[in-house]
Amino acid sequence: MWKIFSSLYAIPDLTVGFCTYNPDEEKFERRPGKELPSFIMGEETELPGDVALCKHSCKKLLSERKYFAIADVDKFFEKNEKDTSYINLKKQGVRSVIFAPIVADDMSLYGIMELGSPRPLELNSVNAQKLEDIMPYMITAISRAKIEEANQVEALIQQEYTSIHPSVKWKFEREVHTYLKRQFQGITASLREIVFNHVYPLYGQIDIKDSSKARNEAIRKDLIIQLSHVSKILEKAKAAEPLPIYEEIIFRLNHHMKDIINILSAGSEQTILDFLKEEIHPFFDHFKSLNSDIAHSIDEYINSLDPLHEAIYDHRKNYDESVNLINKKLASVLDRKQEKAQKMFPHYFERYKTDGVEHNMYIGASIAYKKTYNDIYLYNLRLWQLQIMWEMENEYYALKKELPVKLDVASLVLVYNSPLSIRFRMDEKQFDVDGTYNARYEIIKKRLDKALVKGSEDRVTQKGKIAIVYSGSKDEEEYLRYIRFLQEKKYFGKKVELLELEELQGVTGLKALRVEVLYKKGEDTRVYTYEDLMKEINS
Repeated sequence: MWKIFSSLYAIPDLTVGFCTYNPDEEKFERRPGKELPSFIMGEETELPGDVALCKHSCKKLLSERKYFAIADVDKFFEKNEKDTSYINLKKQGVRSVIFAPIVADDMSLYGIMELGSPRPLELNSVNAQKLEDIMPYMITAISRAKIEEANQVEALIQQEYTSIHPSVKWKFEREVHTYLKRQFQGITASLREIVFNHVYPLYGQIDIKDSSKARNEAIRKDLIIQLSHVSKILEKAKAAEPLPIYEEIIFRLNHHMKDIINILSAGSEQTILDFLKEEIHPFFDHFKSLNSDIAHSIDEYINSLDPLHEAIYDHRKNYDESVNLINKKLASVLDRKQEKAQKMFPHYFERYKTDGVEHNMYIGASIAYKKTYNDIYLYNLRLWQLQIMWEMENEYYALKKELPVKLDVASLVLVYNSPLSIRFRMDEKQFDVDGTYNARYEIIKKRLDKALVKGSEDRVTQKGKIAIVYSGSKDEEEYLRYIRFLQEKKYFGKKVELLELEELQGVTGLKALRVEVLYKKGEDTRVYTYEDLMKEINS
């Protein structure tokens, strides 16, 4: 590939570089190994997109998927002395450079090819067009490399990050040994599905309260800011060039503004962004020609847009960052405590992140390899679960004051006193409840967070409280014992609500205990109610 570049450009000391772009984290990354340098990265292993490149370059390379050339790096820095991007070019002695996105057939971005010369003007937008001759070869070579890398990653995941939980791994190993033995004996064999019978489920979630409403509110605020920017530009254009068409466009823009001023309706976001992109942005070049003030306002507006989303993304970014921080914190607490719980008695555990963190646990004799099971371990795990839910509540509200968006969470535990079976689904590579009767448990789980208290419009989950959902009187007596014990330890407040829930689709007879969480701050021995804590945080 190096020979192709040399013959194509015939430039002495031509240097080839390469880096990849991670769209999920919006950052450039250095490729593993040091076969190729990177002028964008320099000595860094990763750089945020808005630090590595200016906004114009980001749009050109990442959104439009077009090459970008700087014919004279020194002059570029003289004109843009406040711009800290491309600082690595000067450090590496590059005086002219071409950046070209390598784009797959499905329009996914493989990476950025970089050509650099120590002399100005040798690389420019004219000779950059020669890249079109070799780009198909580049795409083929990199596609092959990506397939090989994917195979290596898959092998490493299988080796280091298997989806099989340690508590049940013994049964998988036993089945594989049986399978290999039968093959050696010449018997036609296939791997059988792994089933654990008569296990008790435990389910809990700590969910971000009104997450959809908070997400829509963030989007609404960003859209209002964007529409306000555009409105000012249009008003200036109308003053400079009083055409009736400007009034008509402003009328439609104001209609969109009124549509979202109080609440964001379904489809409004895409409708507004399409309106701006298709019916206003194309006229910006004409608006700029009217006078310098309008041109300056348009430049300010363009610079305020997120290069990838081509929209104002400030409030939504703060929301996404807050959710990610919450999930990361809660998951780390749960994972850390789970290691200790496994030492008490082995049980299957899984957790996953949504708008909050949910977890499933299964305990029973069929999982406890070479250990004697007793129901005391089930009761112990239920008590442990309540304590961990309290701890995650405390960890969250210690984190809340650091969040860009001050969200609330609500916690819930589901008590299911009937044993069931779980089966490892080979096609999905995960455990699932087995059998039609056992499916009721999954139905309850999926519908529970929308459950209402009977005779009201209140959700069973509330901020500052833990809801314990159950169906039998024995479950109620058992959890009231745990609550009294944890009240004595200052985990919960004195008031305990006994509630009946409205019927869910296909599920009747559910009840709930709801108890107030008491919060602690660091080494402070005092306890706080939710209201006390909010006053403390807000002050």
